[in-house]
Amino acid sequence: MSRDNLFSPLPPPGPDERFDTLFSSPHVRIERIVSHRHASPPGFWYDQAEDEWVMLAQGSAELEFDDGRREALAPGDWLLIPAGCRHRVAATGPDTVWLAVHVTP
Repeated sequence: MSRDNLFSPLPPPGPDERFDTLFSSPHVRIERIVSHRHASPPGFWYDQAEDEWVMLAQGSAELEFDDGRREALAPGDWLLIPAGCRHRVAATGPDTVWLAVHVTP
């Protein structure tokens, strides 16, 4: 059995978002993502082969999709991003914590 806390310790702000794998199996990967006012680089789009369920646990964030839609997220908000749905992080606030579940088809 493993036990930890999603919110501690949070890494200090750095140049990049921090991705920590909390659980992994052949078809599922659960990550904690910590953002400190990060955004995807201009022109960069995530285009993943797996479905991603993402929940904003703490902080604030805005995602942008290649169809021009933007989704502002508050703590507790979640989205299911289907495989192949191009998206990017438009903005995040300080000490933003995400929980992401990636599911391979």
